[in-house]
Amino acid sequence: MIAALLVRGLVAGLAAGVLAAGFGFVVGEPKVERAIGVEDAAHHQTSAAAPPVVSRGGQRVGLLVAGGLYGLAVGGLFALAFAALRGRDGRREDWSTAIWLAGLLFVAVAVVPSLKYPASPPGVGDPGTISSRTALYLTMVAISLLGMLAAWRLARELSSRAVPWVRQLAAAGLFLATVTVAFTVLPEVDEVPRSYPADLLWSFRVSSLGVQLVLWSSLGALFGIACERSQLRPGRSRREPSYAPVPGAGRDDR
Repeated sequence: MIAALLVRGLVAGLAAGVLAAGFGFVVGEPKVERAIGVEDAAHHQTSAAAPPVVSRGGQRVGLLVAGGLYGLAVGGLFALAFAALRGRDGRREDWSTAIWLAGLLFVAVAVVPSLKYPASPPGVGDPGTISSRTALYLTMVAISLLGMLAAWRLARELSSRAVPWVRQLAAAGLFLATVTVAFTVLPEVDEVPRSYPADLLWSFRVSSLGVQLVLWSSLGALFGIACERSQLRPGRSRREPSYAPVPGAGRDDR
């Protein structure tokens, strides 16, 4: 069963990665071109700009390839996470589990880190600090994921001792508290020049978040559809799930 889920995750992830890359090509590329123009204009005012190592055509092809590879990796990890959660949240069907998991991971991996360290267009930021900025961003992603995992564990611990709205609010409060502490402790990064066009910066960051939205929503939907279709194969009843629910999972003793 794990192998079947992993194959579905890889296929769904590849498709979602290509879709996200396509969205980035259509929506994000105009912003990148404009940002490159702003960068070139700044270089012409100071010194001659160095020729690009990779042409723009090569970068566009690389965008699609990187999107597919990233989708493959994310899809495999998504399938493993789905396998760990399957049957542990009551009688929720595979479609609902996939959509909820994709939504939570979108918040933890994309939304929260972007609020602290938003994406920056080409030409913004000191090249000498790229390593430290990347490390800070990955640290924020890790903290956000751990906070989401801790919130889920808390909700499970309270499943037999509290009504649904209490455990859901408690889980959300724990996640928000974890994120708030991280936002306070981690240093700020603001290397955007004051003269940089605000509309370009905003539209670039929105389109970058849109790429993540397309990736996670497509992954959750495609993976959920694949799981639901597998339940419709001849000889398999939808009333009998293909997993063994954990005893007591989803019980609400009031």
